[in-house]
Amino acid sequence: AANDRLRVCLLAIDVQNTFCIPGFELFVQGRSGNGAVEDNRRLCEFIYRNLNYITTIAPTLDTHSFMQIFHPIFLVDKRGDHPEPFTRVSTADIERGIWKFNPDTSSSLGISSEYGQRHLRHYAQALAAEGRYNLTIWPYHAMLGGIGHALVASVEEAIFFHGVARCTQPEVRMKGQDPLTEHYSALLPEVLVGPDDDSIASKDRDFMNSLWLYDALFIAGQAKSHCVASTIADLLHSARSQGRNLASKVYLLEDCMSPVVLPGVVDFTDQANDRFEEFSKAGMHIVCSTDPISEWPELEF
Repeated sequence: AANDRLRVCLLAIDVQNTFCIPGFELFVQGRSGNGAVEDNRRLCEFIYRNLNYITTIAPTLDTHSFMQIFHPIFLVDKRGDHPEPFTRVSTADIERGIWKFNPDTSSSLGISSEYGQRHLRHYAQALAAEGRYNLTIWPYHAMLGGIGHALVASVEEAIFFHGVARCTQPEVRMKGQDPLTEHYSALLPEVLVGPDDDSIASKDRDFMNSLWLYDALFIAGQAKSHCVASTIADLLHSARSQGRNLASKVYLLEDCMSPVVLPGVVDFTDQANDRFEEFSKAGMHIVCSTDPISEWPELEF
């Protein structure tokens, strides 16, 4: 891999049991009902079929503890009950007292109950101001040390095989450990500062910069509507801020990702498709993993 003329990174976002295996906490089923399973079968085939083209594989790992702002324990209602998973919390809900910060968590989080409540309101306002999804309460998932946190076994095996076959170390990256913010993107938390303009999280500038050093960046993973889309959006913002034609380096393996769909509860398919249309218009390439790489645009190996 060190001698590759065209250096290629495969960014595999959150290909973990918690999102990819039926029966786990946040299985990304898409509209097909079996989305992430089918996606990962294609992803493994893509890796093995294109070993000689891929210089480095960079898997990200969503990494959580149970006491974080998007988990049920963080919020309580007037009766002291926690919100159900998939509850979406708006600024209005907080101002009306429907949900408030759980003061019993303040000691473990190292903050006061008063700060926790102000942060919760500030956080919801910050999400709305940036046009992001409302605060969503997710099931406990991707828990550090748990089996859900691990990479899907078949994908981990493909990454391992690639590394040994091509003498290249995978660049494993963990994200999502900051307790006071969501962290969909592999590069940037949803909110960076608290109510007192205090830092609660930071950008992963080193990882961002390292990705742009490659000649081409292939992206796959879960979920298309959330962590994948947010990561791509941050890459696009970075490309535009540098004033360089970096977007054309990016290839989105659309058949190796699925949106969050929970029948009768939420379906983010349309929102995901709208965002990918924006990425395409910005110069990124939407490709199919089963098509020969030699036929992909603007690639000359």
